[in-house]
Amino acid sequence: MTKAIRIHETGGPDVLSWDDVEVGDPGPGELRLKQTAVGLNYIDTYHRSGLYPLRGLPAVIGMEGAAVVDAVGEGVTAFKPGDRVCYASLPPGAYAEERIMPADRVVATPDGIEDVQAAGMMLQGMTVQYLLRRTYRVREGDTVLIHAAAGGVGLILCQWAKHLGATVIGTVSTEEKAELAKAHGCTHPILYTRENFTERVRELTDGAGVPVVYDSIGKDTFEASLDCLAPLGLMVLFGSASGPVPPVDLGVLAAKGSLYITRPTLMTYTAKHEDLIASAGELFDVVQSGAVKIEVNQTYPLAEAAQAHRDLEGRKTTGSTVLLP
Repeated sequence: MTKAIRIHETGGPDVLSWDDVEVGDPGPGELRLKQTAVGLNYIDTYHRSGLYPLRGLPAVIGMEGAAVVDAVGEGVTAFKPGDRVCYASLPPGAYAEERIMPADRVVATPDGIEDVQAAGMMLQGMTVQYLLRRTYRVREGDTVLIHAAAGGVGLILCQWAKHLGATVIGTVSTEEKAELAKAHGCTHPILYTRENFTERVRELTDGAGVPVVYDSIGKDTFEASLDCLAPLGLMVLFGSASGPVPPVDLGVLAAKGSLYITRPTLMTYTAKHEDLIASAGELFDVVQSGAVKIEVNQTYPLAEAAQAHRDLEGRKTTGSTVLLP
């Protein structure tokens, strides 16, 4: 038996239960992992609350982790017991001391990347990779708007976008978060609690607007974000921290300048094994080069995942958060 955080019903952080679970042996194409660190992400709260329903309860949540391979199933040749690996992928189940994982959904953790760092960067970092390199390919000279610029994804986005030669405008809630975002490549932090971010974006771009908005907030920022876009601009909605966006009248996109909207997910962008390897490889490269620094600013024992969820949803965290089995 081993320990894991499970939900027996959906709801608030109090539904997270520290349970005994049976892991068993890996099947063909699978690995049994001894987890060393687990990443905390907003998608975990969506699974917990039921916003993104999981199949069958009770269920272990969590999408990201670093681990050591404990056993390999039939047909697995890429890994052996003792190998360090990391992942950010379906199926859920990362909030556990041990787990089974498909071998083709994990990647080798490079020397020079510590396990806590890996667990704090894979989901957020590969998300940033597809956002900046594939959803909208940021080029030198672009000006981009990033919401939640001091969050885990936000800090990586700011650094990587600056590394690509972009000017970064970012929204934050406090002076402290503004300083943090600025220290990580955000040229123009905007305190949305004090000023209208749409007006400020228009002012900073001499009325032109930006070619792309990266929005993980959702309901509270969506409509105003559209007004930040230049004609033919792209609205990238990749999260729903404030709740889901209501139905949209597509005629609004025409009226505001023939805009585009996309709702991408990491799981789609890394569904093919070769895309997963390429995404992780590019992430490892920018981190190991020093262009992007991964800030793990909070750690909690895995058994205290409920408090970590409360702090994340209460906007008390910055950068990445890692749970320690």
